[in-house]
Amino acid sequence: MSIKFILFDLDGTLLPMDQNKFAKAYFGSLAKKLAPYGYEPTAFIDAIWKGSYAMVKNDGSKRNEEAFWNAFVNIFGDKVLKDYPIFEDFYINDFNKVQPSCGFNPDTPPTVYKLKEMGYRVVLATNPLFPSMATECRIRWAGLEPSDFELFTTYENSCHCKPNLDYYRDILEKIGAKPEECLMVGNDVSEDMIAEDLGMKVYLVTDCLLNKDNKDISVYPHGDIKGLIDYVKSL
Repeated sequence: MSIKFILFDLDGTLLPMDQNKFAKAYFGSLAKKLAPYGYEPTAFIDAIWKGSYAMVKNDGSKRNEEAFWNAFVNIFGDKVLKDYPIFEDFYINDFNKVQPSCGFNPDTPPTVYKLKEMGYRVVLATNPLFPSMATECRIRWAGLEPSDFELFTTYENSCHCKPNLDYYRDILEKIGAKPEECLMVGNDVSEDMIAEDLGMKVYLVTDCLLNKDNKDISVYPHGDIKGLIDYVKSL
């Protein structure tokens, strides 16, 4: 069966990123924003990690957004829900200041656009730990627009996270695709290449490679983002 859909990871794939550097800039900026409202920065950042963990462990019974805020309420109480507009203001007015913590790959936009010209339907399969506003910003940091993708996953529209295979199953259901019709492109061996277990083809982007288990990457088609075009043509 021929490939019809190309699923892209975002962070470290379309958007060059050192995750530790990005997390430090992102969480630090958000903590600074919330500090005047009674959130001690160290405890606040620890709560973000706990909220993220709650999303990763989501069993599909709720949206990731709900899992995150439930974790926050358990730590800070209902006060945090009243302060939600402050979080929203951060993503509207402050989040773009985090952009310098990321890189930019000039090969990213033409690669995505070329694949679309070739007739492939593209999906942004980014781990849905972020609200839509933050995801849209990061898409633009990569030189693309949210409208370039048939679907992009966020914590509002997702009930699972990578590396849970149900995350990929949810995408397949939403786009009406079979695994054999999809190619997953990502930089994380554990979180992205696992899509192969469902029957998807995979392509490992090695520029910002994440391989925490030190797996042998020679078993996967791999290269830089620009090399993806030649790989797709070879299928």
